[in-house]
Amino acid sequence: MFERSRKGEHALLIQPHVSEAVAVEDVLEEFVELARSAGAEVVATVAARMDRPNPATLIGSGKLEEVKAAADAAGADLIMVNHALSPVQERNLERALERRVIDRTGLILDIFAQRARSHEGKLQVELAQLRHMATRLVRGWTHLERQRGGSIGLRGPGETQLETDRRLLQRRVEQLQRRLEKVETQRTQMRRARIRSELPKAALVGYTNAGKSTLFNALTNAGAYAADQLFATLDPTVRRLRLPGGTIALADTVGFVRDLPHELIAAFRSTLSEARDADLLLHVVDAADPQREERIAQVDAVLQEIGAGDLPQLVVMNKIDRVDGARPRHDRIDDISNTHRRERVWLSAQSGHGLDLLRTALANRLNLQRIQGDLYLPLDAGRLRARLHDLHAVTSERSEEDGWYLRVDLPLNEIERLAMQSDGAPLRVLLPAPDNLRE
Repeated sequence: MFERSRKGEHALLIQPHVSEAVAVEDVLEEFVELARSAGAEVVATVAARMDRPNPATLIGSGKLEEVKAAADAAGADLIMVNHALSPVQERNLERALERRVIDRTGLILDIFAQRARSHEGKLQVELAQLRHMATRLVRGWTHLERQRGGSIGLRGPGETQLETDRRLLQRRVEQLQRRLEKVETQRTQMRRARIRSELPKAALVGYTNAGKSTLFNALTNAGAYAADQLFATLDPTVRRLRLPGGTIALADTVGFVRDLPHELIAAFRSTLSEARDADLLLHVVDAADPQREERIAQVDAVLQEIGAGDLPQLVVMNKIDRVDGARPRHDRIDDISNTHRRERVWLSAQSGHGLDLLRTALANRLNLQRIQGDLYLPLDAGRLRARLHDLHAVTSERSEEDGWYLRVDLPLNEIERLAMQSDGAPLRVLLPAPDNLRE
């Protein structure tokens, strides 16, 4: 057996592909960015055609020798494969290449482990890692192969130790599941509170590094973590956003990527529910990405997998400051069969150009309406009067012996919310004021 390097910083990347006609440059470029996001220094890349994947090592024996020679020449101590590997394939590759091997799933899990900041995010990542590790637990016990054949003196605690590790791992998985269920219950209660408040809900979705968190901060001033890196955001953040016509709840969610591991989709079910429970999805796209249409299709595929594929969308073409000749605009294309995919707002979250177009489009898509009129409030409605002032809904006011006469301008959903919070009282006092208020 080989001695594994503890550094794991100099990586050789293997990019499998099915035919020579398939361009691998763009796919490989994303994989390089994933590797760098995990902290690896990419020292070499190898493209490997595999018309018929080898069940033992994924790639053929000839390509295996080429990879070994390239790794030796480049000084790579880590091999990353842009493909899902079975436990057997991963183990066989490690033996043949005498280096640690990580597949695409393991790499993404590692990045998520580095990015998770909240308690919930860390629990979700650990759960996904343990589920992935469960099928590979035997790798840490390759010395037990000496016990095959039942040699006298070599039988002993090895198998028992392996079973013990599996039992401890399963116990930890169950513990994490219980904790996440508790967190999910709390998140569900928060979502129900938003539902009771009658706030429309929108969620930012999109390919990783499309600029979702930058857009979220530009709209809400939330100060959420944003960086020019893959998977900068793992933990969902929800803020109120005031729009022309009313207030909505806006959620920033985790970015998607091609072939997102199923372990992550399962572990992040509560996080992804922010997108699944939204009234409208803001599908953020990097307008400067030459593969932007492909990215849109890949995000739609993940949305379909989590049960949000049928939700209406407003596509946000972000980063127009990186596109020559691009300007803020709102494209409305009449296509009844595919309206939510054809309506696009072009903007730059970084510079702020086009944000007003997005706010207006959001208000229109969520059917936000404003009510402007005159109100009379009796003296016993002081709490309602204070609430209207807190909402900055009062444009003028006159006090009389019998109460207050107010001119108001506020969203319809705010009126409905006030009615729910005070058992209908606001609806009884929303009466036209006398004509002398209009002077």
